[in-house]
Amino acid sequence: MNSQDPNFSIIIPTYNRPERLANCLQAIAKIIYSSDRFEVIVVDDGSESLLDGVVAPLQNKIKIKLLRQENAGPAAARNRGAKEAQGEFLAFTDDDCQPLPNWLSQFAASLATAPKAMIGGKTINALSDNPFSTASQELIDYLYEYYNPAKGKKAFFASNNIAMPKSGFDSLGGFDVSFPLAAAEDRDFCDRWEASYPMVYDPEAQINHYHHLNFKSFWRQHFGYGRGAFCFHQLRAQRAAKELEVEPLSFYFDLLSYPFSQEAGQPKVLISSLFFLSQVANVSGFFWEKLNT
Repeated sequence: MNSQDPNFSIIIPTYNRPERLANCLQAIAKIIYSSDRFEVIVVDDGSESLLDGVVAPLQNKIKIKLLRQENAGPAAARNRGAKEAQGEFLAFTDDDCQPLPNWLSQFAASLATAPKAMIGGKTINALSDNPFSTASQELIDYLYEYYNPAKGKKAFFASNNIAMPKSGFDSLGGFDVSFPLAAAEDRDFCDRWEASYPMVYDPEAQINHYHHLNFKSFWRQHFGYGRGAFCFHQLRAQRAAKELEVEPLSFYFDLLSYPFSQEAGQPKVLISSLFFLSQVANVSGFFWEKLNT
């Protein structure tokens, strides 16, 4: 690495997960990239306990800034971090993620060829023995394949593994903080981004995701995604001055068959069943939000 490498600000929103944040920061400290070419901005979104003790042990290894705000959700936290960022480029991840050592160098390589693009990396489920976590990540993998410009569709990248020029982020006003939950604000941001700038997928920019789920939290997660999906489709329809549109039936048929096309792991019938459960939760959340808006 040298002084010509792009300068990054890594932004991490966090809320009441100090142990996961500590593991995330330890992984970032192992990133193979010039330490003077990136900073880390941790935005504490109103955690119950202060996080100074989590951040302090890493301050002699990497440049870290700890910000604190009243609880307002991860979208607001990401925007706060971006506002304070000094880097030319922003890289976003979450506190339950651990970037691989070449994470920033991969982003840098992609941005060198597409300097105005949003780069989306690959997220790997690190809890492969947990069927709920596996199904949740495979759902995201399916969305990455489905929302593909090569198939004539708009791209989508989850906010836990993206990078982009700060100038582009600022020009769009960041993430929309009007979403009721931490759900679909990244879809909305991608939709707005793609209207002005390119989006590029880099599967070599990888993070491990440690998101433990059980039946209850899996249902709650996808019910929330449904609520967010309604808000997203409503906003997109307003921007385009069109009627609200949702995915066609083929989207759901392909979704349920997707686990059978994947490599060995959790039983495919089980994952497909959890996909079905996720969509029941998603539809329930969608119509709950519609009826209560």
